[in-house]
Amino acid sequence: MNDQNKTPLFDAIVEYNKRKPSYFRVPGHRYEKGISPILREAVGDAIFSFDLTETPLLDDLHHASGAIMEAEQLAAELWGADYTHFLVNGSTSGNEVMIITATHGGGKVAIPRNAHKSALMGLILGGGNPVYIMPELEREWGLHGGITPEAVENMFQENPDCKGVMVVSPTYYGIASDIRGIADVCHSHGAILMVDEAHGAHCYFSELLPKGALELGADVCVQSIHKVTGSLTQSSMLHVKSDRIKKSRLESNLTLVQSTSPSYLLMTSLDVARHDIAKRGKEMIDRAAALAMDARDRINAIPGMTCAGKELIGRAGIFDYDITKLVVSADDIGITGFDLKKMLFFEYNVDMELADHRNALAIVTFANEQEDLDRLVEALEDIAEKNQDGTLLPLARKLPSQPEYVLSPREAYFSDRERIPWMDAKGRIAAEMIAPYPPGIPVIYPGERMSEEVWDFVEAFRQRNGHLHGPSDGKLSTFVVVR
Repeated sequence: MNDQNKTPLFDAIVEYNKRKPSYFRVPGHRYEKGISPILREAVGDAIFSFDLTETPLLDDLHHASGAIMEAEQLAAELWGADYTHFLVNGSTSGNEVMIITATHGGGKVAIPRNAHKSALMGLILGGGNPVYIMPELEREWGLHGGITPEAVENMFQENPDCKGVMVVSPTYYGIASDIRGIADVCHSHGAILMVDEAHGAHCYFSELLPKGALELGADVCVQSIHKVTGSLTQSSMLHVKSDRIKKSRLESNLTLVQSTSPSYLLMTSLDVARHDIAKRGKEMIDRAAALAMDARDRINAIPGMTCAGKELIGRAGIFDYDITKLVVSADDIGITGFDLKKMLFFEYNVDMELADHRNALAIVTFANEQEDLDRLVEALEDIAEKNQDGTLLPLARKLPSQPEYVLSPREAYFSDRERIPWMDAKGRIAAEMIAPYPPGIPVIYPGERMSEEVWDFVEAFRQRNGHLHGPSDGKLSTFVVVR
């Protein structure tokens, strides 16, 4: 077992900087000397000494054999992987690599309709042919639920040549699917299970949270270490625990999506974040969970406010729930999630992560203080006291049927395209997606034909000022289609 107290990449940079070499490499700022005084005054000078490149002592991310390799090995051991790769282009690049590796130039891969758009990018880059699985819809909260093993088995019955399945678990909202059950189904059909675990790196270190994907049989997963632990934004990890994935192919695919100038600041932040989690991960995550549980109870005691929790388990394919996510609704008093988020920020200086038509989401981490949760709860109490007479008109909850699949996402992306009036889009093949929020599930993907049912659903949503993600024309006056 490796010594988790070590920080090999951090230590290598410290040793390099002690040498104080005459520097003729990139980056051009030469430590703090070339940095704008404005930025230096704001953040100090020391941080710039870690913005280095592949010097003889600091290893090379794309051919790791020294400090980076050792740091990745320590991470693999901590999260229970066979091997781990640091990602400096975020979990976006990890999702792309998983999809490209699974499809290998045109094979079928199953992805949930609520997958992050990076899964779509992976299909475009790799030429894969998607089989879409619709997550169940939790109607009370308007959230997309989990993917069930039964849904995956049904998919294989219709697509026995599917090479892999992607699942998002836990989701942004904390909803976890039955990963062990899905893994068993995938492996019985000779396919791999890929988990977008961007929001679940912390799940391995507390019994209060859903179990981690690698513990439950996933072959490969991607984690945004920066989202819920202590690394810098854009730093993530790709973990593999499987003999079903060809390592050389995966590593070759990584070069397609990773920068050739990886940030040593980002990689070092991964190294030291792993060190901190190894030393006190359970303490850190249990503390975050305790803060969130207390806040949830207090929010649910406020007339007109509700906060989702473990009662979601068993509904809509929801197998488990991450209690560090606070999904807050004020629709009983007529306030949308979008308006609640705005009110909290501009009137109470409380900054929530995101909002949809019904809910606003707070992510509680080990770095939050009791004072932060108190401010949130007190703000919600004040909002509720001032707004007791409203009623929120719900948006449509039943999604339209999945439209006809005509072209692969890659074919649609590289086809001749044109922008047409939205009113003329019926019957045309989409070249971009549309995802109404809530629940954030695309009702049409590139390569699918715009059915009358989908068009009518989107138009009704648009007329009621619902939020639509995906179209390049945010007002959806026009839409891009295959020519």
